[in-house]
Amino acid sequence: MAATMNSENFKLSSILEGHEMDVRAITAAFYPEGSIITGSRDRTARIWVPNSNGSYEEKHCMGGHENFIAAVCVMPPSDKYKQGLIATGGNDHKINVYRLDSPVPEFTLTGHSNTVCSLASGKFGTLLSGSWDTTAKVWLNQRNVMTLKGHEAAVWAVALMPTQGLMLTGSADKTIKMWRAGKCEQTFVGHTDCVRALVILSDVAFLSAGNDNVIRRWLTTGECEQQFQAHTSFVYSLALLPNGLDFVSSGEDRTIRVWREGKCHQTLTLPAQSVWCVTVLPNGDIAAGSSDGVARVFSTNPNRIASAEVQDLYDKQVAAFAMPAKTQAFGGIKMEDLPGKEDLAKPGTKDGQTKLVKVGNIVEAYSWSGADSKWNKIGDVVGTEGDDTQPSSSKVMYEGKEYDHVFNVDLEEGKPALKLPYNLADDPWLTAQRFIHTHDLSQQFLEEIANFIVNNTKGVTLGSGAAPAAASGDPFTGGARYIPGSKPPPGVPRAGGDPNAPRTATTDPLTGGGRYIPTYGAENQYTPPPAMVPQTKSPNPYFPKLTIVTFDSANAQAIIGKLKDFNSAVPDTDQLDAQSFELLEQLLVSVGNSGTPDTQQMEVLWKILQWPIDQVFPAIDILRLVIRHPAGNQYFCNQKDGAQFLSRAQHLVSGNSTPANRLLTMRTFSNAFSHPEGALLLTSNREDIIRSTLECQPVTNKQLHIAMSTVLLNYAVVLQSGHDSEGQLQCLSAVATILECEVEPEAVFRLLVALGTLMSVDDNALAIGQSLNILQVVRKHCGVKDPVKLGECAQRVSQMLQ
Repeated sequence: MAATMNSENFKLSSILEGHEMDVRAITAAFYPEGSIITGSRDRTARIWVPNSNGSYEEKHCMGGHENFIAAVCVMPPSDKYKQGLIATGGNDHKINVYRLDSPVPEFTLTGHSNTVCSLASGKFGTLLSGSWDTTAKVWLNQRNVMTLKGHEAAVWAVALMPTQGLMLTGSADKTIKMWRAGKCEQTFVGHTDCVRALVILSDVAFLSAGNDNVIRRWLTTGECEQQFQAHTSFVYSLALLPNGLDFVSSGEDRTIRVWREGKCHQTLTLPAQSVWCVTVLPNGDIAAGSSDGVARVFSTNPNRIASAEVQDLYDKQVAAFAMPAKTQAFGGIKMEDLPGKEDLAKPGTKDGQTKLVKVGNIVEAYSWSGADSKWNKIGDVVGTEGDDTQPSSSKVMYEGKEYDHVFNVDLEEGKPALKLPYNLADDPWLTAQRFIHTHDLSQQFLEEIANFIVNNTKGVTLGSGAAPAAASGDPFTGGARYIPGSKPPPGVPRAGGDPNAPRTATTDPLTGGGRYIPTYGAENQYTPPPAMVPQTKSPNPYFPKLTIVTFDSANAQAIIGKLKDFNSAVPDTDQLDAQSFELLEQLLVSVGNSGTPDTQQMEVLWKILQWPIDQVFPAIDILRLVIRHPAGNQYFCNQKDGAQFLSRAQHLVSGNSTPANRLLTMRTFSNAFSHPEGALLLTSNREDIIRSTLECQPVTNKQLHIAMSTVLLNYAVVLQSGHDSEGQLQCLSAVATILECEVEPEAVFRLLVALGTLMSVDDNALAIGQSLNILQVVRKHCGVKDPVKLGECAQRVSQMLQ
């Protein structure tokens, strides 16, 4: 058994030296085989390749950032980039993307308004980024195709789920969000501090970690299945081991921890305070970057473990590390209460357990190694948490502790300044982050506070040696007084589709006979007539669809009759008189016979659209017909009144409404695309409309599902110009979401036409469609024979996705 345990134990393999400051990000590269990529606070990223000596050597250094690098990831090989690409996110708000053989960026992605601190890559060139600006962005073909907004603080971690279209973001607001099609589908609450790391376990499970020292295992349904706790300070990074079950973590307590079968199996202590990042290489080795500017590789393979001499030197570096008590979680140190070295004869209770012993006038720290069954020295403790020694003349006392500086931070005019204590051996960004959490401040201040600390301490950062003289400005007299700005990050403009898309009237009977029952009716069949067949690379009668699909048929007499039935049931102030009913009848005649409705008729319609939820559906049905008319479309959708109309429509289609109202409102949305004003209103409010469409999915009403699919098809028609990549992504993602479980043949057909319309005319949209992994969903419809159009259309879409 002991031999088995030792064979699973990681030991030092290689040391990668070359960076001049903290190694903040690390990952394995696709090419060259076995290589490692690091990103540093020294503004560079470096590629390290294995050499014949079993170690690593620097291949080349990549520059281009104007400030420190906070994130790095590799993008998989493609037809254009056979060896893949390297993406780095920086404090300069930029994402630089490099070829593996180039020291300069191939291209740069801009759009974030603060530090890009997390990156994750997906299929077909998709890139997901998280930023201190509180947003995450999706990039494809060098364009920002979607922005995820909803977090209240920095997005420190991002991940792409293998399930189609799902994305995860972890934030300093202590939450994790799961997104699909730009919509937050789930918010995970449980962490008590900033979420710093995410790693995917399966289609339905993932891990998270953060500043509360805890690692959590979640199900995508929202449940926290398990908590892991061994770190004694912030947990910065997570990585999955090759078996897909076990994992490693790293953090501010100087350690990498190896977790097997849900328990901390091994603790690796480094000669650096912060272990910022950890990754697992394809061969199962671990690589980590830390605050001393070094990356280290650890292995369980005897052939890759460092020589005894190198290992011994490394152990001595760990043992000699000076550990300021105020940066460690020792719970208060009193020299007289500590045991002597003889206490090390007692075995530890768990791997990574820390013990302090007194050796003369020195306090030594030891960590228990379960694999080796011994205490390993990890450093000497310098000072105590509550040092009551006399401070030196250059120190400032604050709340009973010594600091090199105590700055005043003015946030609001007329209010007392907040105190920001700082030691020159501390990390300025970590100090700024703690200050923000302590005082519950906006994450927008982080960069300004950190830069202020750097500027007013002459740029001294962690591990830089002795402290220089204090900055010339006096933080107490106002000479170096700090007043951070409060300007919020700029909003993300929305782009619209083509508002001039023409419409076509296609037969869509609403009722079966004289009865007026809008919830159920005859089949809604859209079959493209020969005049609409576009000439593509091969004859295709289905897509791209060039004109709007509308719902036109109605029984005007039945609608008026139902309104009269309901009139006595509504409040007296909402009831219509005989003249009002006459105006409504004239309105229906006008829009049905190419007449021109007048303002008085429209005002009556707007009045009955305010009727109670249970009586309003005949009014919505009239609106559906009126909004196809140019005058009606302009009346309800114009720039001045469109917001009011849309607000009422959103209420009528919400979950608090009835299936009939939701059906007819969806048909109204479809018909609103008929003219420029309506098309512009709907494209400008695309996110809300698509969200409402998805929220209708659980309702088991086939006519409603056909209407939902038609709304998405009409969006595809106006978005096919290719100018709105974010809109294309939202539309395609929504189509994929509904298509996954849709069973109504006509609805499925219209969704497939929407897919084909977007993907057949724009390579960017095709790449988005491929990235959603919907090929298997489409393929299941390829064999359908009734209706024939469904199987044929599915086959054509399937061919495009392969």
